[in-house]
Amino acid sequence: MIADDRKPIGLLGGSFDPIHVGHVQFARDALQQLDLARVLFVPAGLAWQKGAAADGEHRARMVEIAIGGEPRFVLDRRELLRRGPSYTVDTLRELRQELGPDRPLVLLIGADQLARLDTWREWERLTDLSHLGVTDRPGCDAGLTPTLARFRERHLGSATEAARRPAGMLVPVAMTPIDCSSTRIRALVGASGPHDPALAGLLAPGVLDYIRRHRLYS
Repeated sequence: MIADDRKPIGLLGGSFDPIHVGHVQFARDALQQLDLARVLFVPAGLAWQKGAAADGEHRARMVEIAIGGEPRFVLDRRELLRRGPSYTVDTLRELRQELGPDRPLVLLIGADQLARLDTWREWERLTDLSHLGVTDRPGCDAGLTPTLARFRERHLGSATEAARRPAGMLVPVAMTPIDCSSTRIRALVGASGPHDPALAGLLAPGVLDYIRRHRLYS
């Protein structure tokens, strides 16, 4: 068994606007399948590809509430404290400096993010700094450009292989199916208010209470 201080560290970034049950389930699945020591939840500061509806401190607080019962889930505020746009490659560079050259690091992304990975800043450098843990869903390869399909094939590996190397592999993560998105949640709150019964299954109870209390997305 690998000692905890040598196990891979997971990173799950995003606007988390708001964080929902799908985000948390993806982290749980990755934690188990990749045998991660912990997962860092990194809310984006100034997201360069899309703006956030809620203030960064609100989004961070909702993440904190959603992961409160998971001892291996950690809120990481570094992108909220950074000036200028939030680029994942910069966060990975910082983490690599902190963790050293040998500790495995896994950036967790959805299949939809993989399909547009070539629009990210210095996207080809990501696998120099970390592994990619990608949600594995039926048909997830269908939308890849030829460039990204070759990238996936070139880096595809297993959790066992990834645990032995600090970076460089793309590892599928079989995610428990959950039909949920932050866009849908914001639309429900905006259209029907924060007491819409449909919201109960999409958010942790504490997060839903927070949205109601602070009148977010209304």
